[in-house]
Amino acid sequence: MIAELGHLLAFLALAAAAGQSVLGLTTGGETVRRLAVASGMFSLLAMITLIICFVRLDFSVALVAENSHTLKPLIYRIAGAWGNHEGSMLLWCLVMAGYGAAAGLFMQPGKLRDRAIGVQGLLTTASFAYLLFVSSPFTRLIDAPFDGGGMNPLLQDPAVALHPPMLYLGYVGMSFVFSLAASGLINGQIDREWAKRTRPWALFAWSALTIGIALGAIWAYYELGWGGWWFWDPVENASFMPWLVGAALIHSLIVTEKRGGMSAWTVFLAVLAFVLALLGTFLVRSGVMTSVHAFATDPTRGIVLLVGLGLAGGAALALFAWRAPTLKPGPEFDPVSREGALVLNNLFLSVAAALVLVGTVTPMILQWLGDTGMISSEAASLSIGEPYFQLTLAPMVAILLLFMPLAQAATWRKAEVSPLMKWLAPAAVAAVVAALVAMAMGGWGLWLGFGVLVGVWVVFGVGFDVMRRVGPGGAGRFFRMPLTVWGMAIAHLGIGIFVIGATVETATRTERTFPLKPGEIAEMGGWTYEFLGVSPVDGPNYTALRADIKVTHGGSTEIIQPETRSFPVARTSTTEVAIRKTLTGDVYVALGDQVRDVPGSWRIRIAQHPLIDWVFGGAGLIAIGGFLSLAARVRRRSPAHAADTEATTGQGPAVPASTPA
Repeated sequence: MIAELGHLLAFLALAAAAGQSVLGLTTGGETVRRLAVASGMFSLLAMITLIICFVRLDFSVALVAENSHTLKPLIYRIAGAWGNHEGSMLLWCLVMAGYGAAAGLFMQPGKLRDRAIGVQGLLTTASFAYLLFVSSPFTRLIDAPFDGGGMNPLLQDPAVALHPPMLYLGYVGMSFVFSLAASGLINGQIDREWAKRTRPWALFAWSALTIGIALGAIWAYYELGWGGWWFWDPVENASFMPWLVGAALIHSLIVTEKRGGMSAWTVFLAVLAFVLALLGTFLVRSGVMTSVHAFATDPTRGIVLLVGLGLAGGAALALFAWRAPTLKPGPEFDPVSREGALVLNNLFLSVAAALVLVGTVTPMILQWLGDTGMISSEAASLSIGEPYFQLTLAPMVAILLLFMPLAQAATWRKAEVSPLMKWLAPAAVAAVVAALVAMAMGGWGLWLGFGVLVGVWVVFGVGFDVMRRVGPGGAGRFFRMPLTVWGMAIAHLGIGIFVIGATVETATRTERTFPLKPGEIAEMGGWTYEFLGVSPVDGPNYTALRADIKVTHGGSTEIIQPETRSFPVARTSTTEVAIRKTLTGDVYVALGDQVRDVPGSWRIRIAQHPLIDWVFGGAGLIAIGGFLSLAARVRRRSPAHAADTEATTGQGPAVPASTPA
């Protein structure tokens, strides 16, 4: 009965969302808010019933039989509810309905709210229709098996259990940002008030998406066993493109809110972020590409998703094309100003997203052309990987970051460059010195030096900007700085730290594979590894071979234990690496297979990843900065809030009168 109850609740959520869309786009009013909350509640209860089916191991439900097993630990039974196509689609519907419910509960009444809830209801209705009529998670089996097929072992990890919910809060959250944009276009009111009410939702979605992407990178780093944290996989890119456009959007919203400018461009970014999120959904769920991250390979579902992408994306772009000419331009500004800097920010981020889009879809298009015989098989086999993104995207982002410290300190309308450069001169000196030191220690690589220079420039630029805002003798102001300033500073600091970590890790990582017998020793990078042997281990739903390796460095010794796990139900194996963390990076050890020609010898892969935690820590700081800015946006207005506004516009008392903000 639990599955049937979940099925009924999903249909009730569909009905409530349909009513929400009709009334929201016509009459509006209190009923729209109630229907939005009802749709969210029904969706939540439907998700809970599916989780109960997984926890109780109800193998009469096809989804549970295919994705669970009696030996699976409880946490992965729960995560199994969304670790597949149908269940993750229900999670998608829940998040989409949840945004509509949150708007009904927390947004001020009015046309903007009602139309936004109506558009969100329309999107939620379409999502539930796809779920219930194309890929229902509540389908029963006539003959239930005694046991299930088990979950993909690669997904049996705490990071992956948290990764989809956080990713969807950001990914699907872009749908409500679009709903607000559509509402503003329908009402003909894309103005400063619209931007003010839209920016908190954009900040939340973008910050959650940042955490979701970071969790996926962490999982890939230690679970897949290859030691990387980003592979430019099409599914990784599918979430990265909305992130780039979302970053441009939250900066563009600043200009629209503060100055009333860039309104048409801001709305276009909101529409584009939504369209790219839909494109990512199609890539992940259509079967057009193969990835460990992908959920489905059914071409029938792919056709439905492609039609939905065309209809929703086309309608979104058509709405923008209809209303954009009526939007008023904002006041004029000098190219050397905060507005000019934010325009430059948007330009580079948008081009970066376009480069990722080209690199992601081109191989798929060529493959399709090859399958249809329109081009040769040799041309269709073209692959685009890391070299393309390093040669195109990396320089684009580096140039953008060189302007970041100047942008955050510039004044509105017109800024003077020379006082800014005077303040930032020490940051430039520090960046050059750090780059030379990094090159000297890392083999004089130009990319290493340039990446470190950019990252240190950003970090020190943030520091000097904070000092400038505090002013001479104003140490007490440091802890009283507004949350918006803290949010901006921490997010930009996280970007600098991320760039330094990513550059150093990519340029200086080392990796070697050693064939070792028990008692033999390998040395690498000042570390000593003594292979003690391999022993069998029984896990809850797997068997494993565990290696004991004595690691010695700087007089300290410890035992690390990499494993290879075999999952008999899933008939697959995984590599569980052992990671030894230090202040300067990770030592990463993986157990390979036996050497055929040398009895008793095993392949041990050892890698050193300098500053890898700076990569993940930087991403975390970016998200924290976004959430702090969000907290400042939703905070109750007070005298402190007035000071906050002054500081973010660069005209507050914290800035010395002789220095432009």
